[in-house]
Amino acid sequence: MENIENRLTKLALKGDQRAFAEIVELYKDKIYHLAYRMLSNRHEAEDVVQETFLRVYKNLDRYDPNQKFSTWIYRIATNLCIDRLRKKKPTYSLDADMNDQEGMDGYSMIPSDNRTPESEMLLSETQQTIYQAIDSLPSKYKSVMILRYLQDLSLQEISDVLGMPVTTIKTRVHRGREFLRKKLETKL
Repeated sequence: MENIENRLTKLALKGDQRAFAEIVELYKDKIYHLAYRMLSNRHEAEDVVQETFLRVYKNLDRYDPNQKFSTWIYRIATNLCIDRLRKKKPTYSLDADMNDQEGMDGYSMIPSDNRTPESEMLLSETQQTIYQAIDSLPSKYKSVMILRYLQDLSLQEISDVLGMPVTTIKTRVHRGREFLRKKLETKL
C-alpha cells in the first residue's frame, strides 16, 4: 500500500490528474467514515471529505515522503473535524429567530442524521449504544477513540496524526475507555 501511495503522490506532484483521482478513490470512504464518526452528520462529513482533498491537492508539495501518506491525510481530516466541533458549540437560543432567514429558528438549523429504517436495521442496538456513547465523549477523547477503534490506527499513528506524544494518546485512550465503560454499564 505504501509503495502505491508513494508512486501516486510522486505522479500527482508532477501534475498527473489520474494519480490524484486514484488517491481520492483510495481514501474517500475512510475519510468519510472518520468525519461521520466525529461529526455525526452526513453533510458535514461530506464537506470534510471535499475540504480534505482540496487541502491535499493544494499542499501536495508539502507532503514529506518520509512519513506515511495515510498519517498525513488523516491529520488533515481530523484537524478539519476538530475545527468544526469547536465552531459547533451553539451560543444562541434554539427558540430565537435567525436574523438572516425569515421564519427560521435554531431548531431548523439542527442537522438531521438522515437515518432510514434500512440503515437502522443494519446497526444492532448494541452498536448504536456504543456509537452514541462515543458521540457523547469530550472531543479530545472522541477523536482518539475513533482513530483507535473505528479507524484501527496504532497508538503511534494516532500520535503522528494528532501531533501529540504517544504517552498522551495512551492516557486519552485509557480515559476514553473508562468514560465509555461507565456510560455503557448503565445502558447495556
